[in-house]
Amino acid sequence: MNWLDQIKWDAQGLVPVIAQEASTGDVLMFAWMNREALQKTAELQRAVYFSRSRKKLWFKGEESGHVQTVHDIRLDCDNDVVLLKVTQLGHEPGIACHTGRHSCFFQKYQNGEWTAIEPVLKDPESIYK
Repeated sequence: MNWLDQIKWDAQGLVPVIAQEASTGDVLMFAWMNREALQKTAELQRAVYFSRSRKKLWFKGEESGHVQTVHDIRLDCDNDVVLLKVTQLGHEPGIACHTGRHSCFFQKYQNGEWTAIEPVLKDPESIYK
């Protein structure tokens, strides 16, 4: 059986993907992949996602330069979530979020509200032209 056939794709042919920084364990982002994106990720050892809004492959860093080099591709026990262990390139520390932050998970629930707890490392206006 083909390794891609072992994944439980949703009705749209997608699987959720978590990108985790290999060196720190930080969860950087959540995205989606279709079969082609996961195949290309495995071949290139570079994160390739599927953009649901643009309905096309999204090579992480194609506009921003914030590429993710993939070290491990893992599948959860139910075969319906993929985990990528990555090195985030393009800025030190690496920027994974379109807001210019290291991680997309920068908001923390505190005292009844969401508070941004990670700084903007680079102005998004200067990242995306």
